[in-house]
Amino acid sequence: MGDRKINVGSMFAGVGGICKGFLDSGNGSEQKTEYHISWANEIDKNACITYRQNFPNTALYEADIFDILNNPEHAHTLEAITSKPIDILNGGFPCQAFSVAGYRKGFDDDRGHLFIAIIKLIRNFGKRSDKPRFLLLENVKNLLTHDKNRTYNIIKEKLTEEGYTVKEKIINTMHYSNLPQTRERLYIMGFLSKKDADGFTLFEDNNLEKYRTDPWISQDPRTFALLDNNVDEKYYYTQAKYPHYYNEAVNLDNDITERGQFYQLRRGMYVRHNKSNVCPTLTANMGTGGHNVPLLFDGTGVRKITPAEAFKLQGFPINNGYILPPETADCHLYKQAGNSVSIPVIKILADELMKLIK
Repeated sequence: MGDRKINVGSMFAGVGGICKGFLDSGNGSEQKTEYHISWANEIDKNACITYRQNFPNTALYEADIFDILNNPEHAHTLEAITSKPIDILNGGFPCQAFSVAGYRKGFDDDRGHLFIAIIKLIRNFGKRSDKPRFLLLENVKNLLTHDKNRTYNIIKEKLTEEGYTVKEKIINTMHYSNLPQTRERLYIMGFLSKKDADGFTLFEDNNLEKYRTDPWISQDPRTFALLDNNVDEKYYYTQAKYPHYYNEAVNLDNDITERGQFYQLRRGMYVRHNKSNVCPTLTANMGTGGHNVPLLFDGTGVRKITPAEAFKLQGFPINNGYILPPETADCHLYKQAGNSVSIPVIKILADELMKLIK
């Protein structure tokens, strides 16, 4: 095939987790076929700062996707996005409307309507031959069964109407990566041609098992490799700073004792050790006093995971090709990590698509 760039467009790009997964796939291979991020779209201004820091050569459109689609003032942006066909359209569209951690209102929640933006953008590419050849969408696993399966049936129906054959699979990060995080997510793949759909067999039978990693064990060195050294004292819990976490009901020093293991402080009322020997699912409110704050004992004391660790738990190579903006507050970085995706899982899917393209 020779030198070729596979053009990718990224909706709801966040801090570039899906983009990074694609860029990690196939690049530098002997075939000289590689993924290229043509453009990305994100509305969160702080996430955009992080994205630009790490993808300076990618056209990032910072705007509400519905403004891009419907507001005449953004017509030039829509033209820039759709004027050049892309091979792959991806998007981890906002999941709060369907998540068990939220109110599960689905399409009754405005955030649930953001899926419709994907359909509208596909239509803006025009004729069938100009539509993206592949789709990769990511969301919480609860989307599959939300409202007695009706929500997902609508999503699948809409994608089918646009000409796509749809395949889906729930994948847990802890089983298919070297990341110690339990993160079950629904991955939705769309194929414009029947040949491509038939050729993508990863979700069938036990084909995904070739990517399965070793089970996590207590004191696993893979976990320690992701933990920061010389952590700032602001991340540590002490009785002087947090007296309400040192009482008869909760006592962090007594409840969190095993080094390198992750614990949850549940609603500030009790501590739970994650029996899978991995971090609980990172969430957008993680680390900011929310209901799912991962804690650990690092040999020095009890502390919350740092923003850098949260990003590393998603597969971002912090300080090894990926940089967190120093001016961005921790609360925004925690949110960005919790809203992102597990990069190694995306790379698996990108690797499988690369086989079809070659």
